[in-house]
Amino acid sequence: MLGQLIPVGGGDPIPLLKPNLIVGRRPSCDIRLDYANVSSHHCRLEYINGYWRAADTSRNGTKVNGERIDEKFLQPGDTVSFARHVFEIQYTPDPDAVPPDDDVDPFAMSLLEKAGLSHNDRNNRTGDYGRSGAKSNSRPGASPPQAKPTKPMNGSPAKPPIDDDDQALEWLKG
Repeated sequence: MLGQLIPVGGGDPIPLLKPNLIVGRRPSCDIRLDYANVSSHHCRLEYINGYWRAADTSRNGTKVNGERIDEKFLQPGDTVSFARHVFEIQYTPDPDAVPPDDDVDPFAMSLLEKAGLSHNDRNNRTGDYGRSGAKSNSRPGASPPQAKPTKPMNGSPAKPPIDDDDQALEWLKG
């Protein structure tokens, strides 16, 4: 047994028998909570490097120690709420495992980088397909083709080519 969920306010403990568990209302869930306010697949519990992590997969919310979470590593004695049903998690962490760090800065990476759309990500992609979806004839590791500067017309200086980032900035300035 990897731990247990103890219902706050009384009730039978729920053993945590597998490293990956789904908590929810459906009969197919590993831990079934048959209540109307519990989502069909409410939360995912994962045992990672000696620690339990809860990941909310519901609209009704999962809380750890009274605070709503998307995902969070759980310490022994933490309370976990699935909708309004509160449990205390009890387990013994792996003594050789390094405690997980939940304090990851959500703003350390831009949304474009998270989506794989940043300029750097486009240049570092592997594979033979470019933005158009057409197969590229360039060999792996070769730098992407560069735009050629245009010749000035009527003696005016040539404008530098506008890349996707510049277009996005212009759109935002709107």
